[in-house]
Amino acid sequence: MTQYSLSTLFFSELVGTMLLLLLGVGVSANTTLKRSFGHGHDWLLIAFGWGFGVFVGASVAWRSGANLNPAVTLQQAFTGSLPWSYVPLYLVAQLIGAMLGALLAYLAYKKQFDTHDDPASTGGIFFTSAAVRAPAWNLTTEAIGTFVLLLWIHESSPFQFGVGDSAPQFGNSALGYAAVAFTVIAIGASLGGPTGYAINPFRDLGPRIVYTFLPIKQKGSSQWGYSWVPIVGPLLGVVAALLFYLSLGNTSPAS
Repeated sequence: MTQYSLSTLFFSELVGTMLLLLLGVGVSANTTLKRSFGHGHDWLLIAFGWGFGVFVGASVAWRSGANLNPAVTLQQAFTGSLPWSYVPLYLVAQLIGAMLGALLAYLAYKKQFDTHDDPASTGGIFFTSAAVRAPAWNLTTEAIGTFVLLLWIHESSPFQFGVGDSAPQFGNSALGYAAVAFTVIAIGASLGGPTGYAINPFRDLGPRIVYTFLPIKQKGSSQWGYSWVPIVGPLLGVVAALLFYLSLGNTSPAS
């Protein structure tokens, strides 16, 4: 396995996560802000925007294995695909990247934010919330969506998510990072309705932090009281996925 420098791994994860959030928050802004050409809540467009945001970010971040998600990083560490010593580096890079991506999306739509006639509704562009607030069930939804994502990552072969040796070669045997996009689109279209499908703790936390400090006049609450759900829910999905792998008898947590 090719060993890249820690700085290369760090910036690979940072830039990949930044692009994911730039495009994901961007599609949410495009469909929400009234002075945008894409205005009109089209859930399928949002699902496609986030899904192919994953494709773009992952394609750029192949050197680090394109985790872009703490849940994926923890999965990789537990199953031995990623050294535990890399985990803090990856998590810091992902959080910073998520914040930068959200900030860039805001700057791209700055004038639309300035002219939006319902600034209290703009929080949903950046972070998730529950359609029906019921923490136990909201956690369940997030855990199930993350479980689906991690199960696909673990079981998809020959496509793997370890630290990359070379740029992915996409052939008939695997769609590569496009297949990840399709999986995220499927999760969003099918399971995204109850909670907005964070399935990634930093996809929610990074933009929520940025929104708290953005100079949007009369903006709504950052809803910090709910913020633990899109963090804990995906982590429960990691636990469920690991238990499933162990039940198959072919995967043991890394020592």
